[in-house]
Amino acid sequence: MASVASLPRRVCLVSVHTSPLEQPGTGDAGGMNVYIEQTALRMAERGVAVEIFTRATSSDQPPAIEMAPGVLVRHVPAGPFEGLSKDELPSQLCTFAGGVLRTEAQHEPGYYDVVHTHYWLSGQAGWLARDRWGVPLVHSAHTLAKVKNALLAEGDTPEPRARLIGEEQVVAEADRLVGNTDEETRQLVELYDADPNRTVTIPPGVDLARFTPGDRTAARRELNIASNAVVLAFIGRIQPLKAPDVLLHAAAEMLAQARTRGESVWRDLRRRLTVLVVGGPSGSGLAEPTALRKLAATLGIADVVRFLKPRPSEQLATVYRAADVVAVPSHNESFGLVALEAQACGTPVVAAEVGGLPVAVADGRSGLLVAGHGAASWAGALASVALRPARWAELSAGAVQHARRFSWDRTTDALLTTYVDAGAEFRARLGLEGLAG
Repeated sequence: MASVASLPRRVCLVSVHTSPLEQPGTGDAGGMNVYIEQTALRMAERGVAVEIFTRATSSDQPPAIEMAPGVLVRHVPAGPFEGLSKDELPSQLCTFAGGVLRTEAQHEPGYYDVVHTHYWLSGQAGWLARDRWGVPLVHSAHTLAKVKNALLAEGDTPEPRARLIGEEQVVAEADRLVGNTDEETRQLVELYDADPNRTVTIPPGVDLARFTPGDRTAARRELNIASNAVVLAFIGRIQPLKAPDVLLHAAAEMLAQARTRGESVWRDLRRRLTVLVVGGPSGSGLAEPTALRKLAATLGIADVVRFLKPRPSEQLATVYRAADVVAVPSHNESFGLVALEAQACGTPVVAAEVGGLPVAVADGRSGLLVAGHGAASWAGALASVALRPARWAELSAGAVQHARRFSWDRTTDALLTTYVDAGAEFRARLGLEGLAG
C-alpha cells in the first residue's frame, strides 16, 4: 500500500443507480453494493474520508447520512424518487451530475482528491466532475455491455446501444480502469480499446471476519432444515442473467436420476432434498416475479424448493453454513462475491465457467466449474459434491483455504495505491501541459 503520508485525504465515490445502504439481493442491489460498502469502510479505517454520491430514491432520505465514522452517503435528487429503471437513468445524469458539482462547490477548491465511479452511469457523471475539479478519475465497470450481450440468457434483453457508447466514452476518459480479474482487464483492452497502461486488475474481497466456517447442524436448525437434509442453495438476484432456473432444472434431474439409482445416498433423496433460493426479483426478472415459483411447480419439485427473502450478511452466513453446495450458475459474472462468501464459510461452490468465476472458484479444489448450463451436467456436478461426504469434506477444506487468498483489506490497499498512482500521473501530465503552453 502507498505510504500514509501520500494517501488521499478525501475520496469521492459515485454510485448512481444503487446505494451501499440498500440490501443486496433484490432490485439493483448486489455485489457492487457490497464492494462499495466494504472498501469505503476500510478506507475510513486508514484515515481517508469517503463521500458516496447516489441517487435519492425516497423523499424520506436525508440529504446526507453517516454510514460509519468517516463515511458519508449523499442522496442526490435526480428525477422521480420511485419507478426508474437503469435504462431510464441516463436521462437524469445531467441533473445528478449537477447535484454532485453543487455539493463540491460549497467547499474550498481541492476538496476531493480523486473520483472513483462504479458502473458506466456513474462514470458519465464522474467524467464531468473530474474535468471540473482537476482530479483523476478511477472507474470500475463491474459489468460490461459487450460481454453481457455475447452471453445473454434465453429471453433476456440485450443491453442498449446507449450503454455501449457510454461505456466506450468512460473507458476513453478514465485515468485508471479497475478490472476485477485479468479476464475483465483483457476485455477492457480488447473490446473497448482501453490503454493497458491505465488498466489495473484488483480482485474484490470477502469479509473473513463475518464469513467463517460454523456449525452446520445449528445453521440448519435456525432455518428449520433437517440435519440430514441435502441442501442446495442459490443466493442472489432473481433474474435471467443469474440463472437460478438452472439450479431448479438440475434438482429436478437429480430427483429423476434418484428413481433409477441403487446407491443408498440416492434412495431417499426426494425426502431429504432442500433447494434454497435466497433473493428477490431484479432487472428483467421484475417482468415475471413469480416465474421461478411457477417453474418449480412445472418441474414437480415445488415441495423441495424454499424461497427466502434477501437478508443481511450476518444472517446470510447462516444460509451458507447450512448448505451442502452453493450454486452460482450465472450466464456472466465479472467476479462472483457469493462464491467467495460461501467458500469462506466452508461451503463448496458449483459455478458456471464464465467471467470471473474461474478466479473466484478453484476448480477441483474449492468447488467445481461447469461448462454450459445443461441440467444433466449441473445435476452431475452438484451430486458429486453433495452426495459424496469424503469429496465434500475435501472441497470444504479447500474452499476455506481459497477464500483466505482474498480480503477487503487487500482490495482496499490496492485501490488506495491506484488512487495515488493516478493522482501523481494526473498532476505530472498537467505540469507538462503547462510547460508546453
